[in-house]
Amino acid sequence: MNRETWKREWKREEAKGFQGWDFSQIAGRIAEEELPWDYRAAVLAQMSEERVMLDMGTGGGEFLRSLRPPRGKTYATEAYLPNYELCRETLPPCGIEVRQVLDDDHLPFEDQFFDLVINRHEAYSVQELDRVLKPGGLFITQQVGGQNNRELSRRLLGDEAMITDDGFSLEQAVRDLTVTGFTVLEQQECFPSLRFLDIGALVYFAKVIEWEFAGFSVDRCFEQLCALQAKLEQEGYVQSKEHRFFITARKCN
Repeated sequence: MNRETWKREWKREEAKGFQGWDFSQIAGRIAEEELPWDYRAAVLAQMSEERVMLDMGTGGGEFLRSLRPPRGKTYATEAYLPNYELCRETLPPCGIEVRQVLDDDHLPFEDQFFDLVINRHEAYSVQELDRVLKPGGLFITQQVGGQNNRELSRRLLGDEAMITDDGFSLEQAVRDLTVTGFTVLEQQECFPSLRFLDIGALVYFAKVIEWEFAGFSVDRCFEQLCALQAKLEQEGYVQSKEHRFFITARKCN
């Protein structure tokens, strides 16, 4: 294919819509290294019919619904309006109440309301967690660290592209929880590889993950994308380094 054909294909990927937290558009076109922990299993091990639970930043609610959480005792928060509107349609029939939250420092729940708070890839305030969890309550989180996709982002857009905190790490998160009075029961961190098997998949990904690829567009990054296309043709993939960490913590009092 020539450059103009590539550009047309990549712009079609750029124009595709995105809803919830569903990457099925590029299924089979990326390869992610497995994490050394199982977030889903960790959450399921702590769920029960008696425990009141919260899923922070539920996205489209797909993961939460797959857990089959206790009806009438499960809550979810979401900031992004299209996802929130989707959740308002899909979660209540499952006995889950969803609330829109735009400020991590102000969760719309009473003090000591939850037995279990789960959080996958969502920002949080340690002080608010301390407030809404009951004594002995659990916080389970899988987070995206500050080094996630940073090298690939620089390659496409330069140093100014990343708007996330590059120092956000397991060490920082554990320190903040411990200072606030949590006991950390489990902690792990890793830097798995993410391989893009075609550049169109990378275009779709970069457009969706706008906080890591700020200002990305096919037009702006066309020459860089062509260079990555050449690399892909030589090696069979373009690789990025992700950054993940996992924590289970208990509120002490």
